[in-house]
Amino acid sequence: MSYDCSFLADLRLEDGQFSSDESHLESHAADWGTQETDRAVVPDAVVYPRSTADVSAILAAASDRGVPVTPYAAGTGLEGGAVPASAGISLDLTEMDRVADYRPEDFQIDVEPGIIGSAVNEHVAEDGLFFPPLPSSGDISTIGGMISTDASGMKTVKYGEIADWVLHLEAVLADGTVIEAGSRAVKTSSGYNLKDLLVGSEGTLAVITQATLELAGRPAQVRGGRAIFETLEDATRAVSDCVQAGVDVAKIEVVDGLSATMANEYFGTELPDAPMVFLEFHANHGIDEEVEFCRAIFEDHDVSRFEMSDDDDEMDELWQVRRELAYAVATYDPGLEPIQSGDVTVPISKYPEIVRTVKRLAAEHDLLAPCFGHAGDGNLHYTVLVDYDDPVHLETCKDLYAEVVDRAIGLGGTATGEHGVGLGKRDYLEDEHGGAAVDAMKAIKRTLDPDGILNPGKIFPDDESRRADD
Repeated sequence: MSYDCSFLADLRLEDGQFSSDESHLESHAADWGTQETDRAVVPDAVVYPRSTADVSAILAAASDRGVPVTPYAAGTGLEGGAVPASAGISLDLTEMDRVADYRPEDFQIDVEPGIIGSAVNEHVAEDGLFFPPLPSSGDISTIGGMISTDASGMKTVKYGEIADWVLHLEAVLADGTVIEAGSRAVKTSSGYNLKDLLVGSEGTLAVITQATLELAGRPAQVRGGRAIFETLEDATRAVSDCVQAGVDVAKIEVVDGLSATMANEYFGTELPDAPMVFLEFHANHGIDEEVEFCRAIFEDHDVSRFEMSDDDDEMDELWQVRRELAYAVATYDPGLEPIQSGDVTVPISKYPEIVRTVKRLAAEHDLLAPCFGHAGDGNLHYTVLVDYDDPVHLETCKDLYAEVVDRAIGLGGTATGEHGVGLGKRDYLEDEHGGAAVDAMKAIKRTLDPDGILNPGKIFPDDESRRADD
């Protein structure tokens, strides 16, 4: 179903702020997670707001006419959260990319949603500050997208996720009403916590137009390295024990032997084809004690090598391999393509078990399933390399993917640790939260967006409103 978006010409928008050009429309019908699927729908128009007033006017007019609006930015999502499930307007926020205010004395910065995450760090670097929870994709994804999915990354084990560093939000409701949520004070107990309700809502409740982020001082001491193990079981148990013991580690990432092989082919590196744990420690003093604490725990799990460095170039090379590992996986076998990236998270004591589950299923079905992830917070990324021309192989890979998600939920974990629900994880929402909780979520959605125009078709398993086949 298409929608008449000619009303956009009547709004006070400048030239170039809206388009129905075919190339613009098609580019907004996909993100990283939907390019190889047929789940997305081409929008009827793409609009580029440049201010909160623009967003308010667009939403008010769209709401009056029942036209759906799907917020969009960098398109780096993996669950289809930013691509239309129906047509209507794709609201591209990338031109709202300014720093509105910066208060280093308060460790705060106010930014618009379209700013790239790494640009925040560049802006505050002179004052020795940084934004700690940036995900691995921080140099290509936007702050608005991170807030909308409550993203997290390698440093979550020490610093927490995006939600922990958002103090205040300006947002626009479906009818064009502008609201403020949260406070620029570092704590508040005033009223309902609307800020945390909007964080992670994937544009289904409001469109975020400005955010106040909390910053931190850069640590005086940084040391990184890797530990190599004989078995993946040893590596995952070492990580679990390390976190449970309270080692103050900033990054602790598991990379299995298959992933190391893929990385070597892609980067031309000479990593051992063995399970590894990548590590980084941040401190202002006493970093040697934390490193040795970690080493002692790892030695209890038969670590074969434990190598640490404070050389910036060496650490950059180490972390580049981990940051870009997804590219290595994607290009490993020309006849196979990675299925949707897994994003389960479990309690830390269950981390070895969820990794075992992936490897057991892959062995049973003779599938390539590399595993890596933010092990310190129980987050596992896994994928399966699939032959899309072989229907039986495709179904087997999909079954493995789904069985791992089911097992993660059964272990007290989540279907999605940082990528959001979007289109891809809707069917797991009730299994994870229960029907009553999902009904409560739907009630909130109806209250804030009674006509269902904001990012319809997302998050809820039975939300078929405005679907393409209506």
